[in-house]
Amino acid sequence: MGVPEIEDAKLLFVFGYNGAASHPIVARRIVRAKEKGAKIICVDPRKIETARIADLHLQLKNGSNLALVNAMANVIINENLLDRDFIEQHSNGFAEFEPIVQKYTPEYASKITQVDAEDIRTAARMYATSGTSMILYGMGVCQFGQAVDVVKGLANLAIMTGNFGRPSTGIGPVRGQNNVQGACDMGALPNCFPGYQAVTDPAIREKFEKAWGVAKLPDQIGCPITHVPHRVLHEKDPKKQIHAYYIFGEDPAQSDPDLAEVREALDKCDFVIMQDIFMNKTGKHADVILPSTGWCEHDGVYSSCDRGFARIRKLIEPQGDVKTDWEIISLISTAMGYPMHYKNTEEIWNELIALCPGFAGATYEKIEKLGSVQWPCRDKAMTDTGTPYLHKGAKFAHPDGKAKFYGTEWRPPSELENDEFPMVFSTVREVGHYSVRTMTGNCRLLRNLEDEPGWAEMNTADCEALNVKKGELVKILSKRGYCITRCLPTERVKKGAVYMTYQWWIGACNELTNAVLDPVSNTPEYKYAACRIEKIADQAWAEKHILDEYEGIRDQMGIKPKTPGGAPEGLKKPAAVAAAVAVVL
Repeated sequence: MGVPEIEDAKLLFVFGYNGAASHPIVARRIVRAKEKGAKIICVDPRKIETARIADLHLQLKNGSNLALVNAMANVIINENLLDRDFIEQHSNGFAEFEPIVQKYTPEYASKITQVDAEDIRTAARMYATSGTSMILYGMGVCQFGQAVDVVKGLANLAIMTGNFGRPSTGIGPVRGQNNVQGACDMGALPNCFPGYQAVTDPAIREKFEKAWGVAKLPDQIGCPITHVPHRVLHEKDPKKQIHAYYIFGEDPAQSDPDLAEVREALDKCDFVIMQDIFMNKTGKHADVILPSTGWCEHDGVYSSCDRGFARIRKLIEPQGDVKTDWEIISLISTAMGYPMHYKNTEEIWNELIALCPGFAGATYEKIEKLGSVQWPCRDKAMTDTGTPYLHKGAKFAHPDGKAKFYGTEWRPPSELENDEFPMVFSTVREVGHYSVRTMTGNCRLLRNLEDEPGWAEMNTADCEALNVKKGELVKILSKRGYCITRCLPTERVKKGAVYMTYQWWIGACNELTNAVLDPVSNTPEYKYAACRIEKIADQAWAEKHILDEYEGIRDQMGIKPKTPGGAPEGLKKPAAVAAAVAVVL
C-alpha cells in the first residue's frame, strides 16, 4: 500500500499506532479518510488522538494484542464473513489455522483483553464487510515479545477477507523511525544483503563476491543489534564475542532497553566508535567520535514506509571537520585494506540497483522525474513506475505465489505485575521531540517548549492514591533501575498503567524497560514491564537533583551555555513546563 491510499480506504483498522504523535503527516491522511466517510477502528490502551475520531475504540489491556486479533478471526470465520474464493485461490494453510482460533471466542478474549465481547464482534464485522479495509500498525504491535505473531495475525485478517492486492487495502507497518525502511532495504540486517537477498544463499553470495572483488563472504547470519550486550558481557564462544562496536546514527545508551546493561557492555567493549551529527549519551562511552553531516548537508536516497525511494538533496555546505557517512566509511575501509572509492552518491546507488533485481528500475533519473519510486521496480524504462501495492494481483512472496495462514496461541508478556511492582509500564512517543532527541534536543525552540525530565502519564485515580499532583517529581522503579520524572494525571490512560517517552536524559525510562526479545524480530518488549511509583517527599531536593544531573550530563558532552538563572539552557521551572505541556495537550 501507499501512504496516499490511506485516505481512500472505506475502513481503517489502526492498531497500536499513534499517528498524531509519531507521523503527523500520515495522521492527516487518517483525518482525510474520516472526512471522506471512512470508518475507523482504533485499537490502543490509551485514548490517543485517533480514538477521538474513531467509530469504535477498543481500549484493550496492554499485552493482549494477539488474543484480540484471534478473536476477530474467530468471528469472521463463525459468521461466514470470509472471502472464500480469495482463500481458495490465493492462500494455503487455512484448514490448519481455523482450529487454532476456535477457542478465541469474543467472550474468551474479553477476559484477556478487557474489551467487551460485542465490541470485538462489531469490529470484526466492520473490518470484514467494508470492501476496502486497510490495517495500519505501529510500535504498539512491534515492541512486544510476541510481535511477529501479531503481525502475522493481522495478515490473517487481510487474507481471509480478500483485503490484499488492491488499492486502499493490505497492511501498513508505519515504521518507528525515519528511513528504518531504507536501512532494511540496504541490507542493514543480520541475515540479508541489500534487497533482502539471503546471506545463506550460495548463488547470492557468489554474485556479491564477484561484484565486490572479494574471495569469500560469510555464509552465517550475523548478530542482531539487541544481542550485542550479551555478546560483549556473557558470550563464551571466542568466535561470537564482540570486541569492537561501530555505531552511527543510533544512541543505544538512550534507546536500548535495560540501560544499565547497555552501559556496562559499552564500557567493557574493547573499542567503541560513535559516528553522528551531535553528541549523545552513547558518545560518553566511545573511544572515537566521528562527526558526520546532517540531512541537509549531503545528497542521497531514503525509503519511506510505503517502499518509496526518494532523493535527499544537499541544501547547505557543512561546516567544521565533518564528512558524509559514506565518505567516512570509504576512508575507513580503504585504510583497513579494502579500497573503496566513489565520486558521489549516484555511483553508490547505481552499484546497489545493479545488484538488487527488485530495485533495478529505480534510477536517479526516474526518481527525479516521479518524485518517488516504490519497489519492486525492475525495469529501467520510464514505463515501469514501481509498485503502489506490493501484492498486486494477489501474488505473494512464496514460491507458489500464495499467501500462508499462520496461527498460534496468545501468550502473556514475560514480566507481569506483582506485589513489589504492581503497575504496567510502557514507552510511547510524543510529537514535540523526535526519537532519542539527538537532533531535536539541539533545537533551542523545542527545548524551551519541553525539556527534562519529561512526564509520566498516569490515571488520575492512581495519582490520587499516591497523593501526587501534576508537575510533582516522582520516582519510577522496575527491577532493573529507576528514573525521576514529573507526574501527569490524565483520564486518557487506564488505571494501573504508566506511559513515558524515552528521549529524556534524566527521565530516562529505558532504565526500566525489559530486554526480553521477540524470538523472530529480536525487538525488545518496550511496551510492557512491571513498575511502581514512589512519591518524593522532598520536592526541593528533587528539583535541585535534576538540575545538577542535567548540567553534569551537558558538561560531559561539552554543552556549556546556561540561562541567566543558572539552569542549563532550555531547562524550565516546573510551573513553566506544566504550562507548556498544558498547551500541547
